[in-house]
Amino acid sequence: MPDTPTNLLWRSVLAIIIGLIAVIWPDITVGAFVILFAVYAFLSAIMDGSRAFSSDRAGPVVGWLLLALLSVVAGIVALAWPDITALALTVWIGIWALVTGAVEVALTFRKGETAGERAMWALNGLVSILLGFVLVVRPDIGALTLAAVFGLFSLVYGISGVILSVQWKHQLKSGQGTGGPTPLGV
Repeated sequence: MPDTPTNLLWRSVLAIIIGLIAVIWPDITVGAFVILFAVYAFLSAIMDGSRAFSSDRAGPVVGWLLLALLSVVAGIVALAWPDITALALTVWIGIWALVTGAVEVALTFRKGETAGERAMWALNGLVSILLGFVLVVRPDIGALTLAAVFGLFSLVYGISGVILSVQWKHQLKSGQGTGGPTPLGV
């Protein structure tokens, strides 16, 4: 599956849907949240894996595969231990958000991106790092609060992804861009 603005758009729309569900119904059960998180992580891994193999250079392949692997591990852990405590899930999601955010901040420094695209990648990464920090430092916030915080994170992440996909599509139509975002500036 080639890397396209449509892939980014669908991933972002999924994040928005997940975000809305988590914010509107914060009383969802921890089990449902575990499954919801696992589905999101697996779909994220599929999209990152498709981006890895659509690149013609080794650097982006490694960056996207790292993100895909991290998402697969997060999904497997969530499904393998559905009865884990909210505390353990909170810490795991916090670590995932910290690492994902750090990689996205690194994506800010790629060549060929506009200032607006760099700002959006930085915003995505910083919001992810902030979420991860809060969850790791205060894992006692509980499953309901985690659902609401994760929902807000997903909404911000999804909305900024929609904006990036529209900008990317516009660049392709105007002939200013060809391949879209590539990770780690390689």
